[in-house]
Amino acid sequence: MTTIATGLEIRPLLVPETVESADAADFVEMVRVRNEIYREISGHDDHRISAEELLPHYRPTPYETRLAWIVVEDGAVIGRIGVDLPHEDDSHTAFWLIELLRATWGRGIGSTAYELVERAAREHGRTVLQSWAEHPAAPGPQLAPPTGFGAIPEDHIARFFVRHGYSLEQVERNSAFDLTAPFDEVERLLAEARAASGDYRVVQWFAPTPPEYAAGYAWMKSRMSTDAPAAALEFDEEKWDAARIAEHDAKYTESGRTLQVTAAQHIATGELCAFNELVIGKDRTEASHQEDTLVLKEHRGHKLGTLVKCAGLLSWRDVAPQSRRVITYNAEENRPMLDINEAIGFAPIAYVGAWKKVLDD
Repeated sequence: MTTIATGLEIRPLLVPETVESADAADFVEMVRVRNEIYREISGHDDHRISAEELLPHYRPTPYETRLAWIVVEDGAVIGRIGVDLPHEDDSHTAFWLIELLRATWGRGIGSTAYELVERAAREHGRTVLQSWAEHPAAPGPQLAPPTGFGAIPEDHIARFFVRHGYSLEQVERNSAFDLTAPFDEVERLLAEARAASGDYRVVQWFAPTPPEYAAGYAWMKSRMSTDAPAAALEFDEEKWDAARIAEHDAKYTESGRTLQVTAAQHIATGELCAFNELVIGKDRTEASHQEDTLVLKEHRGHKLGTLVKCAGLLSWRDVAPQSRRVITYNAEENRPMLDINEAIGFAPIAYVGAWKKVLDD
């Protein structure tokens, strides 16, 4: 436990067995505050998640170490801190977040929390620190990444990163698709994609992944760490197998969330070549989230990205008919994927900065 000032402390987050456990109060309150912080930043509740649904993501796994703390003032949780440490061989990266209620900004709490982040990274031998933050649109000076794509305002959060030695490496676009609008264009694009991809067929499943798709899905998930545009950010090449797919799926199914995977399968070989994920929580009236989408490099040029996205969205109307929109993220320089999203009807609603710092030895 770290005491910041009178009435302020940072203490490790206890991860309970269930949200009904006697020791679950800190975790439940952390999630409530997390949701409030995201509402303050974005102006909507589409990033909301329940404590029950977030809990599986905090359970220990063989693939990473998740360190977590809460920031407490006079007994009330006002923020959270997290540091994720991948377990890939010779990994030197750490991914972190500091999130505080806006009313607490400007008092040095964030900087004290950051000292803990950097200390934890050094103690675990990590030298590359990376973090993401939404930067709401604002007038005034803007910052652009070296990619030349996108910009964010030089706001309070950006100044925090710069002050602590970070560089803006990439801008991501947060886009939304209106699930209540007509699907005529989605259907037209799907027909075009089917015509251009005659050597492929669409296969779909809900988590948990059926055994016959586990190996192919694992290979595609491993390529997310190497094939997606990353600017100068650093990601370890991840190793995925059926066991890791099962662990991944359980993070959703354990709490009743729904994960749909739409994939393109090469008919002649049976190889899975592209995929798209859609997720929604137990409350089917909430926003849906489009998570990973990828087309393997050797299969690009056949409209497979359009194929899996459109097929997924069309089937999603039956899965979550009361969900009003789908949220997704893409690097601003990922023009091929943005072209697909824009054609489908996704529109930008926010921008996220990806920040990096390399520690001295």
